[in-house]
Amino acid sequence: MSEDRTNLAELGAELSGKHVTVAGLGVSGMPAAKVLHRLGARVTSVNGGDGEGPRRQAAELEALGISVRLGDDRTLPEGTELVVTTPGFKPTSPLFAAAAEAGVPVWGDVELAWRLRGPGSPPWLAVTGTNGKTTTVRMLACILRAAGLRTAAVGNIGVSLIDVVLGQEPYGDLDVLAVELSSYQLHWAPSLRAHSAAVLNLAPDHLDWHGSMEAYAAAKGRIYEGNQVACVYNADEPVDPDGAAPRTEDLVRAADVVEGARAIGFTLGTPAPSQLGVVEGVLVDRAFVADRQEQAQELAEVGDLSPAPDAAPAVPPAPHNVANALAAAALARAFGVPAAAVRDGLRAFTPDAHRITRVAEADGVAYVDDSKATNTHAAAASLAAYPSVVWIAGGLAKGATFGELVAGAAPRLRGVVLLGADRELIRQALLRHAPDVPVADVDRTDTGAMAEAVNRAASLARPGDTVLLAPACASMDMFVNYNARGDAFADAVGALAAVGPSEQ
Repeated sequence: MSEDRTNLAELGAELSGKHVTVAGLGVSGMPAAKVLHRLGARVTSVNGGDGEGPRRQAAELEALGISVRLGDDRTLPEGTELVVTTPGFKPTSPLFAAAAEAGVPVWGDVELAWRLRGPGSPPWLAVTGTNGKTTTVRMLACILRAAGLRTAAVGNIGVSLIDVVLGQEPYGDLDVLAVELSSYQLHWAPSLRAHSAAVLNLAPDHLDWHGSMEAYAAAKGRIYEGNQVACVYNADEPVDPDGAAPRTEDLVRAADVVEGARAIGFTLGTPAPSQLGVVEGVLVDRAFVADRQEQAQELAEVGDLSPAPDAAPAVPPAPHNVANALAAAALARAFGVPAAAVRDGLRAFTPDAHRITRVAEADGVAYVDDSKATNTHAAAASLAAYPSVVWIAGGLAKGATFGELVAGAAPRLRGVVLLGADRELIRQALLRHAPDVPVADVDRTDTGAMAEAVNRAASLARPGDTVLLAPACASMDMFVNYNARGDAFADAVGALAAVGPSEQ
């Protein structure tokens, strides 16, 4: 590992006087441009947008002496010797084609952050996957804090890794980092070498960016390269009979790791040696114990993932969140965290909004917001958590198909309410795989659309059912983001609970 470390002074000597183009502004691009300028590079930031926000950011950079070009992120500035890109740029961008033709290397913001680390920098416990990254990273950070370690949840979670590795407040003097990494970031981070890493799951997503499932999986698999202690994988992933979708275990097998690094599986069933799993409602570890063949260490109870607010009964955690907790526990245990800290950290964890959040109960019907379920894999996990569901779905499909999702969920569907631009795709899947399930269609896109969807769902639901917003689609056809969609759902449920379904 030491040979891969490049401290700030060494990187400055390498980049001083070089013309570096930074592709994009925002959370990643701004700190990248600033640190490159600080290192003595001649920086030009390019951005396709030319609105109020980019102009404000451009003014901030120009005040430091950094050149900015707005409205054109396709052509390579003359004389560029290195491109540093933010995650939003596809590999097929004309900017990168021009860089390749000119023999100019491309780094991602994570690659730059990795190269900026100096001696004594905190190790990275890294997490990626199609779904569950943010939840797992936040769980991991809670466990590490419960062990008395100074840490932060950073990366794709919304915190620039560049600011973190440079010790910018409040990220100075940390012991270890819990790092969320997207496939976009990993694509441009060939030098990354984590202490330990996890790929939570693999399902088709972002294929418009990567070009194929193979390329998407390969980007995710980069997180395992050079791992020092543990490569954590999902032992429950089925083998694809067509061989098109690899499993996370396959990515571990293909990775070039440090001698002695171990493959550690997690499963919702009874764990085998070198796995973490669940036995009679208890999370157990058969990986980081003295005798893996004969011993298992109790870590926490499944109920610890859903502490009851006040005097209310605890809601059983969804299976995919149990899996997330096992992955977080595996990474923490790889770092030497004691079992008691796993339990205490999971008890302290509070999920982010719009992730299978119980909003209210009215007339015996539970209303759950999982607006973050923006793809079919996430929606399937959400639907599997409840025995009888009125499902609110639809939005922008992003090229997804819904047959497998609907076929798997059909036995638990009480009814379905569809809204959004690509709702017809889901309707056709329902006609093929769940023809007897009642379907309501909301064809409006104004601000009242979600309220109508909730009211229609309430009319289909019976006591004991769950009305579940798990759209399986992106939100931008009707909402600014999935947060706004979830907020609209919560507002509509609140109004329904206050007035009563029969009075709507």
